[in-house]
Amino acid sequence: MTRRICYVTGTRADFGLMLTSLQAIQAHPDLDLDLVVTGMHLSAAHGHTVQEIRDAGLSIRAEFPVQLDPATGATMARNLGRMVMAFVDEWDKDRPDLVLLLGDRGEMLAGAIAAIHLNLPVVHVHGGERSGTVDEPIRHAISKLSHLHFVATAASRERLIRMGECPDAIWITGAPGLDGLTQLTTLPRDALCKEQGLDTQRPVALMVFHPVLQEASQAADAASMILDSLRDQGIQVVALMPNSDSGSGAIREVLLQRNGQHGVRVLTHLVRQRFVSWMAQCDVMIGNSSAGIIEAATFGTPVLNIGSRQNLRERNANTVDAPLERNAMLQALQALLEKGRLPHSNVYGDGKTAARMANLLASLRLPPELLMKTNAY
Repeated sequence: MTRRICYVTGTRADFGLMLTSLQAIQAHPDLDLDLVVTGMHLSAAHGHTVQEIRDAGLSIRAEFPVQLDPATGATMARNLGRMVMAFVDEWDKDRPDLVLLLGDRGEMLAGAIAAIHLNLPVVHVHGGERSGTVDEPIRHAISKLSHLHFVATAASRERLIRMGECPDAIWITGAPGLDGLTQLTTLPRDALCKEQGLDTQRPVALMVFHPVLQEASQAADAASMILDSLRDQGIQVVALMPNSDSGSGAIREVLLQRNGQHGVRVLTHLVRQRFVSWMAQCDVMIGNSSAGIIEAATFGTPVLNIGSRQNLRERNANTVDAPLERNAMLQALQALLEKGRLPHSNVYGDGKTAARMANLLASLRLPPELLMKTNAY
């Protein structure tokens, strides 16, 4: 009998990371996949990226818009309630066999809360990781509400075991975002720079900087400081707009003010192929995106991770950390540019996660006692 999987997606980021795995799930003869779409996917200001899901040929079972403005913690919390109600209504009338969730965003927490109250088994991807901001407790909360775990590293598995998760319910699959990365880098540096009117002979930074809930009041100053540091080092910038979390409005305003100045190009969204190509071709990646921590090492791209958002996550050798302090950023940028690219090595996996994930989803036993969660210790 075909097993029905429902994946929750709310942002370009989670969908891009999961696309290869979702396609493998869809192609598996014993699995049937559909998606619940919400959050930034349905916002024109964030690129209306639901169209990318449609273009990928994946089945959307429901779309649930939420209010993203004003971009505050209160808005984020209210949206949790809205999404819980929407997911409950959807899954109560048409129950999947498994709910699949990724990472640490509010959409995923809402999905876990709804599913566990409907006695639906939950599979959580990328649990057991640390980051030190609001993302970390949300990620751990999703793990505690989940029944099965697909983790990226051995350290993440051990951490979940210490949190009381059953060792037999945790599999090291690797990070799904590494699958197919090298095949996506079809666009050469010259073509990418030409598209944005940038000088191919000068260094280019890919900037992805998101707000941190606890530091939302500092978001504008932080974005300005990063751009000033890049300017002072003579580095051109391709900057992506931030996610919709509290403080994002201030970052968006700074980016729009700087767009076109000193070689700064601001983009609302890059499709996965272009984003990955830029990550492979840029001279340095800067900001606080998990893509810098996890994916960029596959290309040996130098990464300057700024501030606390990715604090305590496992690092690859290509990543250097700097506080939100101008002199520290300038020194780190200079050192990274002088060092250049590193050998391609990635602690987060081998790029073969999709097949592992699809096969596990098709073969895992789902006995009734799976839903009776207790701490393993």
